[in-house]
Amino acid sequence: MQGPSLSACSQPAVGSSDPFLFTQPESSLPLKSFTVILILKSGATDDQVDHVIERVEALGLKAHLSRGTFRTIIGIIGDESQIAEESIRAIPGVSKVIPVLPPYKLASREAHPDGTIVDVGGVKIGGGNIGLIAGPCSVEEEDRMHRIAEQVAAAGANIFRGGAFKPRTSPYAFQGLGEEGLKRLRDAGHAHGMPVVTEVTDPRLVELVAEYADMLQVGARNMQNFALLNEVGASKRPVLLKRGMSATINDLLMCAEYILSQGNMNVVLCERGIKGFDPATRNLFDVSAVPLVQQLSHLPIIVDPSHATGKPELIPACALAGLAAGADGVHIEVHDCPEVAKSDGPQALLPEQYAEVAAQMKQLAELFGKSISPLPETIA
Repeated sequence: MQGPSLSACSQPAVGSSDPFLFTQPESSLPLKSFTVILILKSGATDDQVDHVIERVEALGLKAHLSRGTFRTIIGIIGDESQIAEESIRAIPGVSKVIPVLPPYKLASREAHPDGTIVDVGGVKIGGGNIGLIAGPCSVEEEDRMHRIAEQVAAAGANIFRGGAFKPRTSPYAFQGLGEEGLKRLRDAGHAHGMPVVTEVTDPRLVELVAEYADMLQVGARNMQNFALLNEVGASKRPVLLKRGMSATINDLLMCAEYILSQGNMNVVLCERGIKGFDPATRNLFDVSAVPLVQQLSHLPIIVDPSHATGKPELIPACALAGLAAGADGVHIEVHDCPEVAKSDGPQALLPEQYAEVAAQMKQLAELFGKSISPLPETIA
């Protein structure tokens, strides 16, 4: 949407504190044309204004001055990488520095108007293609992994999941099977035609995990592990980036930016619930994050109602709500005997329960003109 033109601004209404209401503008450029807007202090002198403009132009940028009755602003046009916000804010007379473009350049919808489609071993996510990720929380016995993989594939899942390395709240909890777990996950998933996704918890493990997994997951606890983000960004594997438990949407997209900045454009975001005050559910399922992210970013986003709610009886409704909100996929934990699961058994669906909700998700996807991405003929 075209932003308001400075030339169209008039005197502010009585009691208004909007700094963008001006009279006698000296620039007719719309606000959206600027890279950064500087709001000067109400008492800024002419010498201070001239000094700010000199500093801006010394950086090879263009400055557009607009004087109002109550405020003076300077719109800056040029390469935003040349703008050191802290340095500009320190110039006498400058009150605020407001970026017009989002700080997540590569992840923004402005940078990439068309939605990105991420290919995970032949399964597409985004662009009307729905990814259904299913499997146990942790990789377990080999026969159980094959059994669950067969059941979820038959139900319609197209990506198999399971944790070989488990970041746990307690150091005494089950931490995963390591490389043996990676082998079991890959063998079970590929045997039933599904690419696999698993979490990588340490930058030093990225190369190892990438040997076995078709997609690398960065979990909620590691969303802001910037060393890890850089490493998975340098890998050639698609990345599933989960929203941190206390992370804002801006935080999530900035973390995606780390991965994209390393040359890996195959990132899928995941809304898995944020911390709330009500203990009735494990987390607060922020379903509004789905359409909001899709307005701000070209990256596909899926939902994880298992971690969001922690309650099997709530998972089907929240999975459907996520798809109805526009999600590009659903991540659900499935176990054939939750009471003996190595981790997160209480929030897992039984295979027959998953089959029921998978059928409903297929119907809902078709209602919105989307489709469940089919299993690949061969794992890419």
